Amino acid sequence: MNSTDTITLQTPASQPPRVARLTDAIRRPSRPTAPATGFPIGILPGEGIGPEVVKVAMDVLACVGEHTDCRFDITEGGPIGHAAAKSNGDDLSPEVIEFCEDLFARDGAVLCGPGGGRFVYDLRRQFDLFCKFTPVQSLSALADAGVIKAQTRQDVDIIVVRENVGGLYFGEWGQKDKDSAHHTFGYTLAQVSRILQVSITLAEQRRGRLMLALKPGGVPTISKLWSDCFSELTANTTLQAQVMEIDNAVYQVLENAREFDVIIAPNMFGDVLSDACSLLLASRGMSFSGNFNTEGLSVYQTGHGAAHDLTGKDQANPVGQILSTVMMLRESFALDQQADAIEAAVEHTLRQGWRTRDIAGPDSTVVGTRQLGELICSRLATLLTTASE
Repeated sequence: MNSTDTITLQTPASQPPRVARLTDAIRRPSRPTAPATGFPIGILPGEGIGPEVVKVAMDVLACVGEHTDCRFDITEGGPIGHAAAKSNGDDLSPEVIEFCEDLFARDGAVLCGPGGGRFVYDLRRQFDLFCKFTPVQSLSALADAGVIKAQTRQDVDIIVVRENVGGLYFGEWGQKDKDSAHHTFGYTLAQVSRILQVSITLAEQRRGRLMLALKPGGVPTISKLWSDCFSELTANTTLQAQVMEIDNAVYQVLENAREFDVIIAPNMFGDVLSDACSLLLASRGMSFSGNFNTEGLSVYQTGHGAAHDLTGKDQANPVGQILSTVMMLRESFALDQQADAIEAAVEHTLRQGWRTRDIAGPDSTVVGTRQLGELICSRLATLLTTASE
């Protein structure tokens, strides 16, 4: 969609599918109808730049509510990460767990700012958010930004599927003394097969190409478990399925991004690949993702951290947080038309040259977090007003 396209708003019940939703690869839920109080959204502003970029995302939702008949029932939870640990000793506090449970019980979703420490890992384990989708879809408006050549980033459309509750980031660890430390971790066949099946289903819905990233020499037994299961599950499909070593995979994806479609990886390798792929977006500030389980529970977040060095400076890029909100509207609430409008507003604003410092091009006008959000909201209001006339 380009910035001049007309947006025709419809109610969620009457919207035809825009494309197969990512979460259709996990389950096929009935599409939600708007509750009388509005779609339930739980906000965890997080730490560092989190509250600043989340505030912009909330302004975008407020703009949608003002110019359409969509209503959102927004509640805010408590501190997470380092801020939570300082107050109660836990990166993921019992209060935040209860907050999320209440949202999920009302068929809501959680929109999360960055939180440090073990927060994201503990949250994923608590709610079995085993699947993380990270879309890597380049914006032509940013052809003049970033360190990777524009022709390499043109028309990139990748989904990184990451196993989210096993592997290196979990297991058991400890330190006997200051000179030694240990960490043991593993995977079960059940964990591997369920996430591989998600990636296969997604690849079949898309362009039919699937790449698995492993390290057979460095992590031999776990890599064999993954590769054997991968071979068995893809044997009777028509997919172009391949296995790459993680170091080569990172290189190949950055050099030949258009050759890739769906990428599947164990937890830590998926983390590395997702972050590396943000170079294809021009900045980590543009990256976003969603975490899901089989019951429809979902948490949406940016692909970057708290960036404490930027806190309070009005320099953080809010677009990743806005696009995580777009993902939430599509995946959790089936609000495709509203999501399209926000994406169009973002692309138009960036194409006009309004940028935060991290995505500035030679002829850009550098603005702060708040002003970029205001410009996007202004364009969004125009699009939504025109669509409703």
